Amino acid sequence: MSKTQLLRKMFQEKDIIRIVGAHDGLTAILVEKNGFDAVWASSFEISASHCVPDASILSMDEFLHQAINMNDSTNLPVIVDADTGYGNSLNVIQMIKKFEAVGISGVCIEDKEFPKQNSLLEDGRQRLASIGEFVGKIMAAKNTQRTEDFMVFARVEALIADWGHAEALKRAHAYANAGADGILIHSKSEDPGEIIKFVNEWDRDTPLILVPTTYKLTLNQIRDLKKVKVVIFANQGLRCAIKAINKSLRKLNNTGDLRQIEEDLVPLSEVFELQGMPLFKENERKFVKGENEDIQVVILGAGIPIDSSLEEICKKIPLIMLDINGKSLLQRNIEILNSLNIKNINVVVGYLADKVNFANINKIFNPHYKKKHILHSIFTAENILTNRALLIYGDILFDRYLAGKLLKAKGDIVLAVDGNYKTSNIRNKKLDLIKAKYDPVIGLRKLEVERENPVEKIGKKLSEDEANFEFIGLAMFSDKGIKNFKQAYHTSKEKYTQGQFQEAESFDLAHFYDLLQEMIDGGYKVNVLEISGGWSEVHGFKDYKRVCQMLGALERNEFK
Repeated sequence: MSKTQLLRKMFQEKDIIRIVGAHDGLTAILVEKNGFDAVWASSFEISASHCVPDASILSMDEFLHQAINMNDSTNLPVIVDADTGYGNSLNVIQMIKKFEAVGISGVCIEDKEFPKQNSLLEDGRQRLASIGEFVGKIMAAKNTQRTEDFMVFARVEALIADWGHAEALKRAHAYANAGADGILIHSKSEDPGEIIKFVNEWDRDTPLILVPTTYKLTLNQIRDLKKVKVVIFANQGLRCAIKAINKSLRKLNNTGDLRQIEEDLVPLSEVFELQGMPLFKENERKFVKGENEDIQVVILGAGIPIDSSLEEICKKIPLIMLDINGKSLLQRNIEILNSLNIKNINVVVGYLADKVNFANINKIFNPHYKKKHILHSIFTAENILTNRALLIYGDILFDRYLAGKLLKAKGDIVLAVDGNYKTSNIRNKKLDLIKAKYDPVIGLRKLEVERENPVEKIGKKLSEDEANFEFIGLAMFSDKGIKNFKQAYHTSKEKYTQGQFQEAESFDLAHFYDLLQEMIDGGYKVNVLEISGGWSEVHGFKDYKRVCQMLGALERNEFK
């Protein structure tokens, strides 16, 4: 149901419709928050908010702009106080087209000459249009509207102009005959008598609208009049706000102490709520994707440390929580990822899972971490792997430059590889070796190459003489790459229910590289990113000690 339909339904079903004046989106939403039925886009309030008289000073477009602001800010129907229609009947036609097109539910026009002055001015020039002229405006408005539910109200100013009760009834009848959806009878008298008299003598089905600004009738008293459908509290909100702001600012000026006005202030949280900040943040999370924000990271940290030299240290904490100069291995890697605007970080845990405590990560528990190998651990996070993904072994530390290069590497599956393993004196385990199509570029200075260099073979059983790179434990998948990787996993799982799978004794004991080799054997292209340095493994105690010393030296600026 549109807001225009909702307003029409209120006229059919409610005994009294309670409408409150507003001048911007904030005041409109406060009307809704406090339980009223609709918003009156008050000409007086809008003019006051622009610090100009309510005397046809602002243009139709300026009123339209404010009305759109209110309509966009609230779920309530908005009725625009459209003064005299901003000119003659031709102006009214244009006004109806514009206001209806942007979702305004109704307009109210008054039977004064243009330009008008505010009805409640003590010495205001209240010049009324002829009945014929104003009937023409009502007919033009009703003829222009495109939907049946849009409403046009006629405001009778005869009592305001002191033209008498009979003139007011005469005009109201004429406007009802012209098709007005409601008659707003206005009065500046403090005595409600003339309004009550008008209501009692009204003999049409066209509903009446009251604006009890100067005269004081309660809602129950108005309800007892039977014939009144709408009550508009037209400007009380603005006047309350001016008084409250003046009071607080005077106090602040006199004391210079914010504590003295603390009780006058709403909490900032309430302002954020009115601004729609919770929805804004939710939409930001869903739809605002900066560079790398769509990447899902899976860090593999479920396993028990294999190297016996770390056994004592890792009795009470998993390897990824090893303290390296005041920060855990996991924290250091997460900080690198966050610096690259990567926030979707998932950690597969198993061994001492409860010790992995870090804000803003998603923990995924692998209950089979003792019996199955890395490939199974990766696929405990299968539901996370829906688009671009970065896979990280939990026992490596890497720098921002290396990670940034991998994120930009071309290819559906790209493995970070280092060609320096043959010359390295750091050897404490059997390496994940790779035979790529092209050998590393080695010379006095290593050149950074950006070339397509597909993997031909990968695994621990690959001969070091045949291999030319070491896989360091970082892999990047495109959307297509992760889809194909998952498909290859399920195809292989169904195919290899018994016996060996690549280098593994069984599919349950398969490694990451086993599935990659299966894909390569099937013709799938897996590329390498050739790097030299920028990472370190923490497989044993010697690695741990070396990394601590290296980072300590860097943090003390001992390396130039």
